[in-house]
Amino acid sequence: MTTLTTKAPAPNRPARPRRRGSGLHVYTLVLIAWLILPIAIMILFGFNDTRSKQNFEWQGFTLKWYRHLFDKSDLTTAVVNSLTIALLSTLITTVLGTFAGLALGRYRFRGKGSTNLVLFMAISCPEIVMGASLLSMFVTFNLPRGYLTILVAHVMFSIAFVAVTVRARVVGLDPAVEEAAQDLGAGPWTRFRLVTLPMIMPGVLAGALLAFVLSIDDFIITNFTSGATVTFPLWIYGSTRTGTPPQVNVMGTLIFAVGIVIAVVSARRNVRASR
Repeated sequence: MTTLTTKAPAPNRPARPRRRGSGLHVYTLVLIAWLILPIAIMILFGFNDTRSKQNFEWQGFTLKWYRHLFDKSDLTTAVVNSLTIALLSTLITTVLGTFAGLALGRYRFRGKGSTNLVLFMAISCPEIVMGASLLSMFVTFNLPRGYLTILVAHVMFSIAFVAVTVRARVVGLDPAVEEAAQDLGAGPWTRFRLVTLPMIMPGVLAGALLAFVLSIDDFIITNFTSGATVTFPLWIYGSTRTGTPPQVNVMGTLIFAVGIVIAVVSARRNVRASR
């Protein structure tokens, strides 16, 4: 009589974790530090107790520049111009760019390829070329340069970014959701307001934030189309010849902080919407 013996299966050994490249981590940390360094210097020198027109040498810590933030009226006017132009251009660009991205991502029409080409050309075009082109257009139509021409210029170069961002969101949507809403009796406007818009809202918000950032810190195109109107970047450029006051650092710090808050709120909202 023979006895059959079977070997017990070997226990599964846990896979060894791969060693992470320490060199890549160091490179990433150095790159992040290099990108953050100018922002950190800007924030730091907003507290510099400088006693001269130049704000390049650390002379002590103070909070007085935050108390005297609006002492320079021309700087305050420039910041207000930048903020209002950025808000208005973002509002206009978001509406126009959202409908353009929705059309490009959802429908087929004659000239769709040409429209996509024009949008990507607007994104890849050098700012100095676009600024010179807009200046030529305003001169041709005999439009006086100023606040309105800056606003038009910012809308024209920002709309492509919003349209492309929204288009990328629309392409990934499931059309069956809108078809189900239509079968349930929802009209075109109700279907867009209650179904389509909430689904594309992350792309709309991302495009709006991008348009706002591009507008508020633009210098080259604004310089071509500004006329006598001065924005925050133009004021900083002019102040470098005589001395940049610490209020510039404080203004930049506050604008940066507001941008961070908006980005964090938007990211948290997108995370909640995706759950």
